[in-house]
Amino acid sequence: MGQIVFIPRELDPNEPRVAASPETVKRLAALGFDVIVEKGAGLRSRIPDQDFATAGGAIGNAADAKKADVVLKVRRPTDAELKGYKSGAAVIAIMDPYGNDAAVAALAKAGVTAFSMEFMPRITRAQSMDVLSSQANLAGYQAVIDAAAEYDRALPMMMTAAGTVPAAKTFIMGVGVAGLQAIATARRLGAIVTATDVRPAVKEQVQSLGAKFLAVEDEEFKAAETAGGYAKEMSKEYQAKQAALTAEHIAKQDIVITTALIPGRPAPKLVSAAMVASMKPGSVIVDLAVERGGNVEGAVPGKVVTTENGVKIVGHLNVPGRVAASASLLYAKNLYAFLETMVDKAARELAIKRDDDLVKATMLTDGGKVVHPNFAKAAEEPRTEPAAIPASTMVADASGKKPAPKKKAAAKSPSTKPEGTA
Repeated sequence: MGQIVFIPRELDPNEPRVAASPETVKRLAALGFDVIVEKGAGLRSRIPDQDFATAGGAIGNAADAKKADVVLKVRRPTDAELKGYKSGAAVIAIMDPYGNDAAVAALAKAGVTAFSMEFMPRITRAQSMDVLSSQANLAGYQAVIDAAAEYDRALPMMMTAAGTVPAAKTFIMGVGVAGLQAIATARRLGAIVTATDVRPAVKEQVQSLGAKFLAVEDEEFKAAETAGGYAKEMSKEYQAKQAALTAEHIAKQDIVITTALIPGRPAPKLVSAAMVASMKPGSVIVDLAVERGGNVEGAVPGKVVTTENGVKIVGHLNVPGRVAASASLLYAKNLYAFLETMVDKAARELAIKRDDDLVKATMLTDGGKVVHPNFAKAAEEPRTEPAAIPASTMVADASGKKPAPKKKAAAKSPSTKPEGTA
């Protein structure tokens, strides 16, 4: 009998995704694993148990986790789930560790080797494992679809004998993975699209998709990108100029989509209550950062709020999960691609190479300890007050780009730079 890979049903009622697909189950079996999928795990992603069984998986129950050598999940396991895992098991998921010190400590206490997929390094060999990009791509698409549904008007210009329907003006704030897909989707639907970001390099990308780029293009803007392709934090003076330009622009828009996130910190506020109040009745704002405090003043997680002036602020949770049937297929491939790198093909078993760059970047806990450098020190030191954000916290693209190490600098307000719905 080979080593066992277990695919549980996600317990969070807001999580319809699953960590495997029939294709990845078949490929895991080909690597030498015995795959057990919990009954009903894929139903909310439109994958019936029979499809997993046909692919070579066994249909089991939650108790089967106890004998698993590898557990593949979407979300970080709960304390109750951890009690059902054997010590030494490899657990691979989107761990969401920032601000969740107790949960990270629980992973270590359970003795599991936990890998946080959102920490996958931004290198060529890891592209197929990039969960932030695969999920943010769908989030950007779905944000436009959700906006169109709430807008209750046509997005493209329509010239008819009865008159002309004007095209919807759509503004994308943050041009990472989600932002680029939102631009492309809105353009396909016929909207007039503008977009903003503090990174000069994205201007060409925005224009290549048929949208107009909006930014204060001064000398600071021209130097606002690190060697790794990430935005630097901008000065307060620049942010004030950008905010003034944005405020004037937002007042004329029908749809606004925001995508800015900085892991380990609250989402930067990009749209103030005054900006919302300046918009026309019936306008729509979609906040993809609502789970981290939101980019939009007045956004409420899990709600669609209508303001006094008739503007709808959409704050759906887990936006990639709103297209779970697609999101699960991509996420499952990300997990398989990563797990495959840790398999000894000759012995047909898991062989974690702890000196591998991918392993070092993503391993959160191992051997009963918190080992990731961003969290290990915090885990070892007793605290008498809430944990501070690690000095080495990483700047990520809210729309799904990879985190990159952030250089120390004088304290400044977060930039409007946008991956990572989550």
